[in-house]
Amino acid sequence: MLGVGPYITSSIIMQLLTMIFPAFKEMYHEAGEQGRQKFNQYSRILTVPLAIVQAFSFIKLLQSNQIILQISQFQMLTNILLITAGTVFIMWIGELISEKGIGNGISLIIFAGIVAKIPEVLRQAILTFDVSQIPMLVSFVAMTIAVIAGVVMITEAQRNIPVSYAKKIRGNRVYGGATTYLPLRINQAGVIPIIFALSIMLFPGMISSFLSATSIAWLSNFAASVSGIFQNQLFYGILYFILVVIFTFFYTAITFDPKAISENIQKQGGFITGIRPGKSTADFLYYILNRITLAGALFLGLIAVMPFLVQWGMGLSTTMTIGGTALLIAVSVVLETSKQIDSQLVMRDYEGFR
Repeated sequence: MLGVGPYITSSIIMQLLTMIFPAFKEMYHEAGEQGRQKFNQYSRILTVPLAIVQAFSFIKLLQSNQIILQISQFQMLTNILLITAGTVFIMWIGELISEKGIGNGISLIIFAGIVAKIPEVLRQAILTFDVSQIPMLVSFVAMTIAVIAGVVMITEAQRNIPVSYAKKIRGNRVYGGATTYLPLRINQAGVIPIIFALSIMLFPGMISSFLSATSIAWLSNFAASVSGIFQNQLFYGILYFILVVIFTFFYTAITFDPKAISENIQKQGGFITGIRPGKSTADFLYYILNRITLAGALFLGLIAVMPFLVQWGMGLSTTMTIGGTALLIAVSVVLETSKQIDSQLVMRDYEGFR
């Protein structure tokens, strides 16, 4: 019922804690692989109480909408345990997939959910087909191809920063003196900002629907007002866009530290051409990173709200289930998984994909 939602929410909370508490930041960035494993373990543990809360909220929501009948406390406890166990089981499967080195397990599970919806969407499109919709369908297919091409281009695009290394003379031999590149990807965060934003956007509607059934008048009215606001597609789309942009900058700041990169380059005797080592290098990397991240964040935000634009411009409501977000996740996961499989083949002395 909950899928990987609680695990994603726990990951968001843990990532936010790295910005607030230095101990979590040190564990995530500086403690090495052991610290990263401990950090991930905390995320898994936090998933359990979040799954319990969300399971209870969903059951209460189904009861308030008269979808299920009244159940006893024992049945409520049993259902909560079953739903929580399902979430933990899916999380475990995702961890196994990641451990085997064939891609990010959580992303692949989300990808599988997207692909599983395609036959149903095609079935609905065929059943509701009308000859007058042919121009719209052709336009939608062309837009889909353009979006896929744009996703591939933005996902693969990067800014190469030239890094030179000073020559070192040891005895009669000369070491170093090479020039390499520091790649800065336009979309450093991948699909994580959209997944984070989706998880955050689900909470207000779910909580307001749960509180609307309460006997307290003012709380019920407030919950109904919040639910009405989030049902407004204009407000929902604008907030969704803003959250995706914010999370793109936030996740990029967590995963890429220009200060640490500049220190590593300086320790190895390297420097960026025309830039002094140390603080000047870090400031230069901050400047470049913020500029390219802005382009990536705006692109992700546009992809996220594209289903709303398509529905508003074309009136094709059935395309909502395979909108821009789904295409972005699907294409990004396919690209990342193919790269990991290719690297595994190269490690085993194969030539990789051709």
